[in-house]
Amino acid sequence: MQRSISIIALSTLDEERFGVKTAKSKNFTWHEIPEILAQCYQNHVQLLIARCPTLDLKTAQELEKQGFLLMDTLVYYEHNLHLKINITLNEKILIRTILPGEAETVRALAAEAFKGYRGHYHADAKLNIHQCDDVYTSWAYNSCISKDFANEVLVAVLEDKIVGFATLRVNDPNEGEGVLFSVSPAAQGLGIYRMFTESGLLWSIRQGMKRMIVSTQITNVAVQKVWARVGFYPTSSFYTFHKWFD
Repeated sequence: MQRSISIIALSTLDEERFGVKTAKSKNFTWHEIPEILAQCYQNHVQLLIARCPTLDLKTAQELEKQGFLLMDTLVYYEHNLHLKINITLNEKILIRTILPGEAETVRALAAEAFKGYRGHYHADAKLNIHQCDDVYTSWAYNSCISKDFANEVLVAVLEDKIVGFATLRVNDPNEGEGVLFSVSPAAQGLGIYRMFTESGLLWSIRQGMKRMIVSTQITNVAVQKVWARVGFYPTSSFYTFHKWFD
């Protein structure tokens, strides 16, 4: 089966960061894998990042047969915003919208928090670990300066110092997403991550949305416990595969 349109998307950001021509593909099934590979060869792709639902074992197994390596498993949670939202209060901590000139502070926090993070980039031994760290550092910074990355950025302030950030995105008129959350190691254990999560729910409600989603690696159990406590429930999961064209 062939499509008249491309079922891969070239990733300029990844190519600039890692120095290899990179493409991504998702929302495909096992019988489309030959066409995906053909398009990669046609476009001289060196690294393909492919994501498929964990329910689709046939596709996952076919990817393995074609030399794809499993890098991570991503889990999604959802919150129905008609449910009652309980807010955690801490008079020592202020959650507010980021102000002009604070993007560099967020960049520094991300560099500290996501060093060696267990995402699919870090799981690939062929990628430079420092460049993998920069995926999250630049993502956080760009979220502060461009609506293409985030529609809202919140920060946590403790004793006049920013100790965490959370980026939020509008996916469609009915759905908001908590994208990238981080709390400084020195401020962990104070409930800031939960405050960010609850603030994200309130933000989504103010936008008139019906639901909010969040996602993380399946191994990141701590944040999933927080989500469950505030009313999120698991909805779906995806395998992330990498294939190198050597």
